[in-house]
Amino acid sequence: MDKTEKSTDQQKLANHNGDQVVSPNNKVIERAIVKDWDREIQKGEDIEKYWAMEAEQLDWFKKWDEVLDESEKPYYKWFVGGKINLAYNAIDRWIKTEKRNKIAILYTNERGDEIKLTYYELYREINKMANALLNLGIKKGDTVSMYLPMCPELVISMLACTKIGAVHSAIYSGLSSVAVVERINDIKSKVVITADGTYRRGKIINLKSVIDEAMLQCPTVQTVVLVNHTGRYNDVADLRGNEIFYERLIEGEGDSCYNEVMDAEDPLFILYTSGSTGKPKGVLHTTGGYMVGIATTLRNVFDIHDNDLWWSTGDAGWITGHSYTIYAPLLLGSTTLIYEGAPDFPDPGVWWKIVEKYGVTKFYTAPTAIRHLMRFGKKYTKLYNLDSLKILGSVGEPINYEAWKWMYEEIGKCRTPIMDTWWQTETGMHMIAPMPVADLKPGSATKPLPGVNIAIVDEDGVEVKKGKKGYLVITKPWPSMFRSLYNDEERFEEVYWNHFPDGFYKTGDMARMDEDGYIWIEGRSDDVLKIAGHRVGAVEVESAFNSHPSVNETAVIGKEDPVKGQLIKAFLILNNGYDLDLPFKDGSNTMLREELKRHVRHSLGPVAVLGEMVSVDSLPKTKSGKIMRRILKAKEAGEDLGDTSTLDDL
Repeated sequence: MDKTEKSTDQQKLANHNGDQVVSPNNKVIERAIVKDWDREIQKGEDIEKYWAMEAEQLDWFKKWDEVLDESEKPYYKWFVGGKINLAYNAIDRWIKTEKRNKIAILYTNERGDEIKLTYYELYREINKMANALLNLGIKKGDTVSMYLPMCPELVISMLACTKIGAVHSAIYSGLSSVAVVERINDIKSKVVITADGTYRRGKIINLKSVIDEAMLQCPTVQTVVLVNHTGRYNDVADLRGNEIFYERLIEGEGDSCYNEVMDAEDPLFILYTSGSTGKPKGVLHTTGGYMVGIATTLRNVFDIHDNDLWWSTGDAGWITGHSYTIYAPLLLGSTTLIYEGAPDFPDPGVWWKIVEKYGVTKFYTAPTAIRHLMRFGKKYTKLYNLDSLKILGSVGEPINYEAWKWMYEEIGKCRTPIMDTWWQTETGMHMIAPMPVADLKPGSATKPLPGVNIAIVDEDGVEVKKGKKGYLVITKPWPSMFRSLYNDEERFEEVYWNHFPDGFYKTGDMARMDEDGYIWIEGRSDDVLKIAGHRVGAVEVESAFNSHPSVNETAVIGKEDPVKGQLIKAFLILNNGYDLDLPFKDGSNTMLREELKRHVRHSLGPVAVLGEMVSVDSLPKTKSGKIMRRILKAKEAGEDLGDTSTLDDL
């Protein structure tokens, strides 16, 4: 792609071969750690050499004997023989440097409460909790579950586990008792750490009652540790026999503790993610390769410097919270902001107020949150000074053009590049993403990162031509890859590795690569509609709807049709003032329903045969914001909804 003269500040969208393109401005280029994107990608062509080089940024108790062991595919091993500890690298090593009194965690919530912990203060608190867990009988390899809001005690507890070699499993605090029971019993946790409640839209959501109900069915749990987060419980008499207050537990514990020497392949954590059917999958990540992958990608993709204030809105109940809210920023010695609450309470400007108050420099969130905030217009982004922002990021799902443009213009003021990242719970780290010096195309996650090998193939595993849609696969191992599904190796092999003859990793996503080598995610492979023999991605259709000014958000499914095979049924959240059965605009005789049909057919061509459109107030989503089309399909067919534990709205 030809480079053009770059302005020193604002950079507008421009056209290139029919695509919208934005180039980085000079200030971004001057700051960038990685100056040459293409050269960095070339460095990653030798994956063992590249990742060994990146592993040198960490402190190893013993260096590895072998970078990559491929002898038991797909059970790959990285940094074989290496000895390391995550807590040591994320906390302990910094207290010996000038970062000792630097703020590690800046916690705030929707009420405006604030807690700041320096690296030294965090170090002491982690050690106290680690010693307390040891005194509860927790040892290397034991499992500890956490059902906590985004609060300092969650970070402390996770790192305390990594310090002593315990395997932690954080459960999103919005899940039901049924989901909690399933996850705790699967890994046979001995200790559960929870809180009395969490703040959400001006209310206190009771978490203790969920755990109380769950504990009736969790026989392996010996101790429940309660963080009195909202002040609901004031007396030990409020607790049951196997329960203890967090503050009482760590009282009197020493503020120093040894670091367990962990093999690079020792288990680090288990995080549950829902499959389309069946029980949730316990994704198992190990220690050394995971640390190398997340630290490298955060530094390079978001250009992390010592004076940055990093804010990822991802909850630690999901992989974004693990990798990029907590662990990677601390591995880099950065300050990470942790927020508890809704993005629109007490008003839709609360996030931008926080950006202004603290001077956030790097901001990472989900497209679903951006689309939600778009509904409130530009008032709040204009109300606050967002000049501190240098880089924005998108995570969790493909970002549609309208959301990207709004984010770029209204939040970033045409100055801050948007790092659109594609990755998964299973990958552990960013896999496809730009770097700040890259030319960006709104809606594309750009190219595979250095040391990552991606292909787009047909059903036989043969690479398709550029511009053609196919299955997104990962062709070579990467260091932060998950090692298995907990206690379910058969499912691990069947779901991810046995589909393609060359042993490619099946991501489950459809994608295409354009002539510039940029990758465009087209949705899940089970979200592809087949109309009159033509394949149309659900994301393509949804993006076409979302590009109309009347539509805020869309989900589409295929509805069986005896002639066409499938027709499109669209579930639409309309912007204020619009109705499907009223004229599209004043003075027009065209109903909005007909206008949308015309608009979508114009965008996608005659293959986009619309069977039905309905206006809805909400869409079924996971707690992390992903639309669950299978729920819409099941409702439409009158079938059982399956596992709904991670759903936000039904």
